[in-house]
Amino acid sequence: MKRTLLLLAIVASLLTSCAELHHMAKTIYEDQPLTQTEIIGGLKQALTLGVDSSVSHLAGIDGYLQDAAVKILLPSEAEIITKNISKLPGGSELVDKVIANINSAASDAAKEATPILLSSIQSMSIQDAAGVLAGGDFAATEYLKRTNYDALLALYKPKIENSLGKKLLGNLSAQQSWDEMTGNWNKIANSFIGQAADLEAVETDLSTYLTQKALDGLFLKIGETEKNIRQDPAARVSELLKRVFANTQTN
Repeated sequence: MKRTLLLLAIVASLLTSCAELHHMAKTIYEDQPLTQTEIIGGLKQALTLGVDSSVSHLAGIDGYLQDAAVKILLPSEAEIITKNISKLPGGSELVDKVIANINSAASDAAKEATPILLSSIQSMSIQDAAGVLAGGDFAATEYLKRTNYDALLALYKPKIENSLGKKLLGNLSAQQSWDEMTGNWNKIANSFIGQAADLEAVETDLSTYLTQKALDGLFLKIGETEKNIRQDPAARVSELLKRVFANTQTN
């Protein structure tokens, strides 16, 4: 019995020593300056998480349409147009269908955004990484936007244009209806009477406007994930993320 108790005491002592050594080693490790490899690896991991989460959300069924923060609506200049259409039989349903089609096109485009974004992440330089790490809550998202915007614009815009070109009520597409109505409005606005009444012409390029709104939504979602990782330790799902973002200060 005494031998058993002695063995248990020795084992407990060893386990306690091991735990203390592990704690010491971890403390020493955490106190070590970050290496360039760790910095760039942690930022790439954070960006990849942001991209995967955001794209998965937006590319899902009604990903844009059912998310009030990113739902794409017609420009404010369209209000006078949509009001008039809504007075016609089936007009309100037509407006809803146009908006649903636009958001659906954006979700389709989001499915193809991941490779573009991941390619940019993998090519991040140590200089880029250092600047991003020291930046604000959305520094990494801004890096992705700066390095990928044109490529994503080229991806999204044809899909939005295709959606706007679909025939709807009266065998007219949303784009044709927009062009016709803004054209008629601009004739009045640019006339002598219109200028006297201070009416303003509508010069909005509909497909470009809607594409930009779709991309705004994509980067908004990526930014939310980045901010969460920077501010909430629980969102740092790996040891590397915990180490890289442990001492960063948010703005």
